Amino acid sequence: MHLAYPAVLAALLFCTGLYGVLARRNAILVLMSVELMLNAVNLNLVAFDVWLRDALHAGQALTLFTIAIAAAEIGIGLAIVLMVYRNRGTSDVDRLRDTAEGHESAANNQSEVTA
Repeated sequence: MHLAYPAVLAALLFCTGLYGVLARRNAILVLMSVELMLNAVNLNLVAFDVWLRDALHAGQALTLFTIAIAAAEIGIGLAIVLMVYRNRGTSDVDRLRDTAEGHESAANNQSEVTA
């Protein structure tokens, strides 16, 4: 098997995930895009492990660690998104950033008025 096929597929997956992280506004879709990027890395790790014929299969071992980290990341990330949705009523990343900046400026204005 040529190394170019899985490398090109991994590059396409990674670029799709990167576009999703940069262009999406929904926090759940951003998390899914991060998962796509991690899967591209996993594909590269396994492909290079097969291509190099590593006796220890280090690429496959690193892939297992990456899968475990991705599972933990999606579990914690989804819990955070659900909590933010309950508190703010939206999971739009741009609106969450604007409301966070609004709270900081309102807190600064109140401290200036009381001082």
